[in-house]
Amino acid sequence: MFVCAGKSEQFDFAIPIGIGLIDASIALTKLCIEQKPNHIHFVGSAGSYGRYQIFDIIASSKASNIENSFFNAQAYSPIENIVSCETIKNEIMVNSSNYITTDDSLGEAYQEENIFLENMEFYAIMKVAQAFDIPAMGTFIVTNYCNASAHKDFLKNHQEAIRRLTKQIKEK
Repeated sequence: MFVCAGKSEQFDFAIPIGIGLIDASIALTKLCIEQKPNHIHFVGSAGSYGRYQIFDIIASSKASNIENSFFNAQAYSPIENIVSCETIKNEIMVNSSNYITTDDSLGEAYQEENIFLENMEFYAIMKVAQAFDIPAMGTFIVTNYCNASAHKDFLKNHQEAIRRLTKQIKEK
């Protein structure tokens, strides 16, 4: 089953599940109960903490939920903040938060934790997949860097990114 965030980020081959951790969790849980998929493949855009370039396409099966405050010791969490379904073997971790990082100095801190991309929904997808024991992965296209111009660059690159990601997925 292919899923995507929806709204401005829709694909003709994927079911929209909502933007952010909460909406994605609710909608995907409902789909898993009703349709019982044997595999979940999330597709969407991502911000780069610096390692990947605009329009790079990256596959991952590992997600984290780390907030920016983690890096200045202003927060802690009792949750398991890294989840992997081991669908594909790689070291590319995608971080999810309901907030987009706009401070590019945090990019180095994320990369030191082996986290290279940011997508708002992926951690939720992986946690739901884990709860239902369903293999899952995501394919992402970089639309922006996690810096002060993240939103402006996302808007500028989004349409071309969706076109390229759609082409890539359909060819495979």
